[in-house]
Amino acid sequence: MYCLQWLLPVLLIPKPLNPALWFSHSMFMGFYLLSFLLERKPCTICALVFLAALFLICYSCWGNCFLYHCSDSPLPESAHDPSIVGT
Repeated sequence: MYCLQWLLPVLLIPKPLNPALWFSHSMFMGFYLLSFLLERKPCTICALVFLAALFLICYSCWGNCFLYHCSDSPLPESAHDPSIVGT
């Protein structure tokens, strides 16, 4: 499972605090995963383990899913700061 060492850290990268950057972040992560899967062609077991971990993180809405923002999870306190979000 050598290929998992390049996939599992992707799950630990936090989303940016600024909600305006969430789309750019999710597009970057999506393209990174797609290019990784096309270039490295990981084994089936590694791909299934990674997809299961991604599904569980996104399904539980812990706030680290880069695909979307769960409506139940509140925004971080710093996201309401006008100096960070901007006008």
